[in-house]
Amino acid sequence: MFSLESWQEIFETMLKNKLQTFLTMVSVFFGIFILVILVGFSSGIEKGVKSQFEEDATNRIAIRTRRTTKEYKGLNPGRLIQLRNNDFDEFNEKYTDNLEYKTSIYSVWRGQLLYNGEVGNYRVEGAYPDQQFIENQRMVSGRFLNNNDINQLEKVAVIGNQIKQDLFKKINPIGEYVQISGINFKVVGVYADPGGKREESRVFIPLTTAQQIFNAGDKVRSLAYTVKMSDNFDEAVALSMALSESFENDIRTKHTISPDDRSAVRVENTLEEAKRIYTLIATISYVFWFVGIGTIIAGVVGVSNIMLIVVKERTKEIGIRKALGALPSSIIGMILQEAIFITSFAGFLGLFAGVGLLELISPMVDNDFIKSPQVDFKTAIITVTILIIAGVFAGFVPARRAAHIRPIEALRVE
Repeated sequence: MFSLESWQEIFETMLKNKLQTFLTMVSVFFGIFILVILVGFSSGIEKGVKSQFEEDATNRIAIRTRRTTKEYKGLNPGRLIQLRNNDFDEFNEKYTDNLEYKTSIYSVWRGQLLYNGEVGNYRVEGAYPDQQFIENQRMVSGRFLNNNDINQLEKVAVIGNQIKQDLFKKINPIGEYVQISGINFKVVGVYADPGGKREESRVFIPLTTAQQIFNAGDKVRSLAYTVKMSDNFDEAVALSMALSESFENDIRTKHTISPDDRSAVRVENTLEEAKRIYTLIATISYVFWFVGIGTIIAGVVGVSNIMLIVVKERTKEIGIRKALGALPSSIIGMILQEAIFITSFAGFLGLFAGVGLLELISPMVDNDFIKSPQVDFKTAIITVTILIIAGVFAGFVPARRAAHIRPIEALRVE
């Protein structure tokens, strides 16, 4: 029940101990303020890292080969390990139950594109239709490659948004013809990629067409797959790691590569990397919470100290209250109310200041590692709960001491 008298007592006590009250409130204020800022930046780090994984499918496995660096079974180092169509076909057949999307790739790093007098050098990649999903691309207009393009060796191209802006300006590129290394290709689609300009500066053509026009025969540069995801993240990571290991072992066996030659075969597993990064993010978040709550505890100790002073100064008053029949619960409630008020008032100021600062600087913080640091509603509720609990703990010891004051002894206090 609201009592004007009890609130008057609280403010009178605060005015009697102005300096102690102010310093204590400052410590609580900065405790909550620092916690909010740290949690906000922890959220920003998580967003930044997640945006890096959005560039490609999270459950992606990429396989690349280079030259051997070690002698093995009588074979000299320096051998080029060349992936071919049959490597891709064998993997597809062997691991079909665990694979979602798949493609082999033949790429040319600086292919020349020419359209209506505009010239540019871009990465040209021959691929299968599944490449769209492995690269996490979204079609802006037109379509991506299809199986008919592969089977018929069609001269069609899908270009990125950046190429559209560079070469076609305001012209709709769908249906237009662009020269790639001197050969006309019909543009059938324009895509957008979460990776931005760098990822959108590529052109995709059917793998079979790429192998033909670049005289590659059955050679491919790399293989890419996505793993069928399980509802259990740890199970999905375990499956992805097992597949990565199997891919690598199969290539080493088939091409006679030393088991400890790390350069000859490289298998990149984004799901495994994602787990490591997310674990690191969780650890950073825990550390931030630990530091923030530690700062709050320092403020709570200050509140508890000032309440002990209050109890000592009001010992005679508390004794009189008890002599007149005041219950211990009412004495405890009085002290707790004051402790919770001081803690909550300073804490809410810190909460609002922290949230306000994050809202102010959030649009300015946008890079590869931190994006839009903010505090969500759930975190705000947790912070408020921490405030209330901190207030209770701050007042518990002083309230307990006040409740145990004996009226006779209290009345003797001068």
